[in-house]
Amino acid sequence: MKYSSGPQVPTMPKDGPDSVEVRSRGSDARQFSPSAARNCGPIREVLTRVLPKKGIALEIGSGTGEHVICFAKALPGLVWLPSDPDSASRASIKAWSTTEGLANVRAPVAIDVREGVWGVENDAPFDAMISLNMVHIAPWEAALGLLAGAGRLLRPDGVLVFYGPFMLGGIHTAASNAAFDADLKRRNPRWGVRDVNDLVGEAAPLLELLELVEMPVNNLSLVFVKAGPPPA
Repeated sequence: MKYSSGPQVPTMPKDGPDSVEVRSRGSDARQFSPSAARNCGPIREVLTRVLPKKGIALEIGSGTGEHVICFAKALPGLVWLPSDPDSASRASIKAWSTTEGLANVRAPVAIDVREGVWGVENDAPFDAMISLNMVHIAPWEAALGLLAGAGRLLRPDGVLVFYGPFMLGGIHTAASNAAFDADLKRRNPRWGVRDVNDLVGEAAPLLELLELVEMPVNNLSLVFVKAGPPPA
């Protein structure tokens, strides 16, 4: 996932945020993310608990594609639609999907969440949406667009999950997160660790924060639910 041009930047240490890194490449188009290998298990545990067991799930900012493969194996009743605005990332997702041969992972699509139309409206309503390690390495407008899109495209009682480093009430949860935030803003003043309160405020009234889950290396999972009863 890439929302602005520029070189890849080094991986953060394991005791801090793990979401901005140099990817390695195989002999094909597949890319390999050190952080995806580390955090797949903990995120999978949350998703298997909070996501519906069947339906269609849209991933925003799928990156290398390693996460969607991990989750599709754990939740085979869900059809997974990965997306990324970066063409090299989409090629990696497609290569991973081809290698693994999973029938419940669809071809990746290009979505810029800042746009009012995402190009996946014919697949809506979605039962779930996830966005991992995205909102802090994109402009704030991307977070606003993502929330608006979830409000439009999730079914009533559908689930939206964020994962990454976040502030709580304007305070960083760890010194490493504060350092990471400062580094992000040096790289791009439009980036930065987002505050949970800001996301909750912008999500209302269509989306409600249902759960906040503490994760390894000072990250959080935020579980939102769309207001309204589920379809009959």
